Parts: sequence; C-alpha cells; structure tokens
Amino acid sequence: MTQPSFVPITEADQVRPALHLQVPAAWAPGRPAELRTPSRPIGRGMGTPGPDQGFALRLAHRFAGRLRLAEGESAEDVMIGCAVLASRRSGLFGRAPSIHDLTVAFTLWGFLADGAPDDLVAARRAAFRSASHDYVVQRSLTDRVPDEALRLPPEEAAEWVADGGWRRLLEAAPTAAASRR
Repeated sequence: MTQPSFVPITEADQVRPALHLQVPAAWAPGRPAELRTPSRPIGRGMGTPGPDQGFALRLAHRFAGRLRLAEGESAEDVMIGCAVLASRRSGLFGRAPSIHDLTVAFTLWGFLADGAPDDLVAARRAAFRSASHDYVVQRSLTDRVPDEALRLPPEEAAEWVADGGWRRLLEAAPTAAASRR
C-alpha cells in the first residue's frame, strides 16, 4: 500500500519500485518424452495416468486381513499388484483411486472369496510372483486385465468372476516373469 507524502517515515520503510518481468516467449515441446499430440499414446506397457495413484497402496493394506491366499502366494506381492490394477482402473475414470477400485482388483483375481478355481489360483500365483519389486511384472499384470472388466462395478465384478469371466485373464498374454525365462 502506498504511503501519503506527509507522513514522516525512514528511508528503509519507503515503498520500493516493483520489479517488472518480461512477457515470456512462445513455448513449444522439445524435451525428450514430451507428448506432441493432444491425445496420449495407448497400448501395452504405456500405463494409464491418473491423479494420486500412490494412494492405492495405502488402501490396499486395508485388505490385508481379508485376503484368501493360496500356498505360495505373497500378501505383499498381491497387495502391490492389485494396487497397480486399482490405479489403472481409477485412471480409466480420470480420478484418484478409491476403495472400490481395490475391491474390483482383488475380486477379479479371486482374492476376496473362498474356493477360487485351481486354474485361476495357478494363473494368479504366476502373474503376481515378485510384483512387489519388479516393474515389468506390474506392467504385464495390468496389461492382462481387459478394460471392460476393470470398468465393472464391484458387485458386477463378483458376478463376472462367478460366471467364468476370470478365464479371460488366463487367455491374456503370459506374465513378464514367464517370458523372461
């Protein structure tokens, strides 16, 4: 705020002139990995960006006591793998992850119900192996699940699994861990 000229003030307290910045020059994308088109690239291994996707990890730990794990399955691998799937699901809707995203991810792979089919248990054991520390496994896991399955509400996801929709997860490409052998 300016000060009237009749008020006595010291020189240190006087208003200083403002620094005027120049108008910025025109900008164009030129750095590596910058998108130069209005739409993002879509395909295997490209990911699905969304806001605050790390929150899915916090939500995944709420399911730790409810998981129905078979022999040879690691709870940490399952929670990380399903958190990545939940992040992809939330990114498809353009929002941050919610508890429903994790419910769908765990349900699609049969981690919340007793008596999962043996084929599904064998497939998920291979698909989730080392998912907690291997980015390539995480990417291949998310690429296995079709978008239409991820877009299902939690109740319909349970019906999809009960009706045999889980077989589509087995038909998908093999996991990255199996392809590296």
